[in-house]
Amino acid sequence: MSPAVISKRKKALAPLTEKGKSYWLKDAVKILKSAPPTKFDQSVELQVKLGVDLSASDQAVRGTAVLPHGQGKVLRVIVFSKDDTAKLAKEAGADFVGGDDLIEKVQGGWMDFDVAISTPSMMKEVGKLGKVLGPRGLMPSPKAGTVTDNPAKALKEVKGGRIEFKMDKFGNVNTLVGKLSFGDEKLVENVTTLLEALVKAKPRSAKGVFIKGAHLSSTMGPGVKLDIAKFIKIEESAE
Repeated sequence: MSPAVISKRKKALAPLTEKGKSYWLKDAVKILKSAPPTKFDQSVELQVKLGVDLSASDQAVRGTAVLPHGQGKVLRVIVFSKDDTAKLAKEAGADFVGGDDLIEKVQGGWMDFDVAISTPSMMKEVGKLGKVLGPRGLMPSPKAGTVTDNPAKALKEVKGGRIEFKMDKFGNVNTLVGKLSFGDEKLVENVTTLLEALVKAKPRSAKGVFIKGAHLSSTMGPGVKLDIAKFIKIEESAE
């Protein structure tokens, strides 16, 4: 896209939001949909700023949520297994299942997948892939439900809309919550589900307001500041 086209688009997006104003979730979705259209189905992402002590190891936020309408993309899932669960995982729809052969393939640079699941017995060997999978957020973990004795079940949950969210080093959580082609209510329900999951993931040692701010944006659209008063109330009632 040329600089002139980008500049034209920015000018078209500017009037859609007021500087400093927060919008109800339903209105934010409508704003994203009112932006000039593109030739592709844009992704919609939620960005959340968390009120945590970044120097405290017990305040790292990570968890899972089941988006009722999924993220709008077909996930490629691999399973590290070499026992009886391997066959079940393959039958459940895994894109690739393997043991030492799969580990070697990934070590060789193959990364054509979105989610990795492993049986506990494989984790000693899969651990060798930490430097490769870790930085990409693809390392299987018990907390995310991707290290399990039942990979077929985990696979179905992932394909059915279960996602993992993880705070970055700046205390932000950025997560894909759907596609712009989704109906308004579907996007609202997905975002609400994720925000509620974040509230539940608040570390016990975290003090003060946990969800400090949130923005909803689309690939080529504006970033819309959300009115999160409702979720702050949910957070307070949970304490």
